[in-house]
Amino acid sequence: MSTPRSIDVPAGVRRFTVKTARGRFAAFEAMPATGVCERRPALLVPGFTGSKEDFLPILRQLAAAGRRVVAIDMRGQYQTPGTADRGAYRLGELGADIGAVAAEMTSGPGQPPGRGEPAVHLLGHSFGGLVARETVLAKSATISSLTLMSSGPGPLTGPAAGVLRAIVTPLRGLTGPQLRTEVKRVWDLHLAPQAQADGTPPHIIEFLRRRMLGNHPDGLTAMAEHLLDGPDRTAALASSSPAPILVLYGEYDDKWETPIQEEMAERLRAQRVCIPGATHSPAVEAPETTASALNKFWNAAEKVSR
Repeated sequence: MSTPRSIDVPAGVRRFTVKTARGRFAAFEAMPATGVCERRPALLVPGFTGSKEDFLPILRQLAAAGRRVVAIDMRGQYQTPGTADRGAYRLGELGADIGAVAAEMTSGPGQPPGRGEPAVHLLGHSFGGLVARETVLAKSATISSLTLMSSGPGPLTGPAAGVLRAIVTPLRGLTGPQLRTEVKRVWDLHLAPQAQADGTPPHIIEFLRRRMLGNHPDGLTAMAEHLLDGPDRTAALASSSPAPILVLYGEYDDKWETPIQEEMAERLRAQRVCIPGATHSPAVEAPETTASALNKFWNAAEKVSR
């Protein structure tokens, strides 16, 4: 569970709804404080149990480089509506959602003038990386670059996989009110005590509670199953993506071990950035270093694509 240190929305960042042919998506948007958008926009996709709030610490810094930056809640996450149809949460379907959001971004404001075909920089954090990968593979949007932040080639590994499997097992086979009740029990018995033990401030714990219970339970369980049993699509991505790729992760990532992410970067012939001192949420734990690395990568990617 990604834990923001603040949920205050900074000046220059606004809440809005991205309206697409595949539905509406709750979002934050940041624009350059002065001048026009000189660079291509960026779309940020959160991870499992995460939300757009996970990117609040870096939105202004990314926009200050001269681009529009949008962070969303995926289908069924927090403030974006979901559905009881678990087929809507297949990786390919979620990837198509992201493609629709990206397409909407490139049809409106936020594109630099006179730079050829509209395109976006796509970033996926954790589970969001698995989804963003599907967007690129399906070619459902024109992508300037792909960043996999604290994301792996396939299922979770190590202790994190065991913890998630223990939490998800009681949810299997449940639907409707029973499933919602069980998700609340997971929060009450597991996640809330862990947040308290970590010293998380009460108002952040209350936000985490609202977010967890705001997730559509069918989406939550479907996403968890992907994290436990999803395919490794690294080879397909390496052979089909013409866009530059960045693998960015925390030095002490505890979801996918750093050697696994380093190997994935090699297989993808991707650039690799390790954020010192960070664990699984570099945007929260080291926002300035993370934003600087992203701006550097995105700016270089735009020079290559000219």
